[in-house]
Amino acid sequence: MTTQNTTTGYGLHQSILPNDDGLYGEFGGKIGHPELAKAMAEIEVGFREIIKNDDFIAEMKRLRETYVGRPSPIYHAQRLTKHCGGAQIYFKREDLNHTGAHKINHCLGEVLLAKKLGKTKVIAETGAGQHGVALATAAALMGMECEIHMGVVDIKKEHPNVSRMKILGANIVPVSRGAGTLKEAVDSAFETYLNELDTSMFAIGSALGPAPYPEMVSYFQSVVGHEARSQFLTTTGKLPNKVVACIGGGSNAIGMFSGFFDDKNVEKRRGTRR
Repeated sequence: MTTQNTTTGYGLHQSILPNDDGLYGEFGGKIGHPELAKAMAEIEVGFREIIKNDDFIAEMKRLRETYVGRPSPIYHAQRLTKHCGGAQIYFKREDLNHTGAHKINHCLGEVLLAKKLGKTKVIAETGAGQHGVALATAAALMGMECEIHMGVVDIKKEHPNVSRMKILGANIVPVSRGAGTLKEAVDSAFETYLNELDTSMFAIGSALGPAPYPEMVSYFQSVVGHEARSQFLTTTGKLPNKVVACIGGGSNAIGMFSGFFDDKNVEKRRGTRR
């Protein structure tokens, strides 16, 4: 099994693909709920078909170049390098993408997949709001309805992103039960999705959840690592000693690391938010 695409050069290394049951060793797996399992299977089959489809590949390439603004540059942080004692530090500038983060990379793929499956709506959760903004942007671009579930605590904290989602036409569903944060927003969004399986698709915001979402999000985010590897080689003539990424749900980290899995001498390190 592989999700490597030779046409784009992007994809996931064999060593980080799940098995047929969606398991990464002891982690991950497929959902047991009968109705949701059927919906997940539909998404998985559709995903495996589109990444081999020339029209889809061409559309993703066009959108990345003309809408997202890829490739995002790498930047030599000279003052930080000096401050930290001389280790040469480079940033992959995903903040320069349209919407200001890496989330747009997988949101475009998810919305294109939803359209291929004949869905008219995408549903998602968001915490800080970056995934919600990116999904609302992709949905507006492609003329799809978008519903974002968000805890009332996060809505209050992240008012600018809430305003952006509303301007983009997304329907914001405030979730007040429990702690009123991301966990409750996820539950609320899945409950809505269960009632709209025929017409909607759940668009998860990171490399987590039931199969095929971790693999799917990782695939769409792998463009980050493949670009970074090529850019670093062009700029410096060599590969980095270390590749470092922050991790919450994992979409940023797995995207960056995906470009370097064949490079045994490149150390991959992640920093976890506390």
